[in-house]
Amino acid sequence: MIRFVCGPKGSGKTKRLIRMANDDLKSIDGGVVFIDADDSHMLNLNHEIRYVNAREFNINNIDVFRGFLCGIIAKDYDIQKIYIDGIHKMLEIDVQDLKDLVQKKAEKYNVSFTIGLDTDEVELSDEIKDLVIS
Repeated sequence: MIRFVCGPKGSGKTKRLIRMANDDLKSIDGGVVFIDADDSHMLNLNHEIRYVNAREFNINNIDVFRGFLCGIIAKDYDIQKIYIDGIHKMLEIDVQDLKDLVQKKAEKYNVSFTIGLDTDEVELSDEIKDLVIS
């Protein structure tokens, strides 16, 4: 499953993602990973959530990001949920390409993704809009 949380910068997406990750940890048996573009939100997450500062891994294109996600999933087969915040700070990526990439990983490894996007929902395709949570 893939879900998107959309809104302009400063609209509360990160706080919402953090709240969702903390809540999910209470209700699932597997692991939760929170990927961000820096360390600024690390202390807001439950200590059992694996926090990854993606900028430390020099992610600069979609192929490197694909390998990065595969590495995270390969390290721990118990991962059930992956949250991604600040993707547009890490690399320039088309939302459709991002959706296609994570959808393949979600289906193959049975992992759910929730991704924050710095965009207004009206700018998205209908296919992507269907994946946005209000």
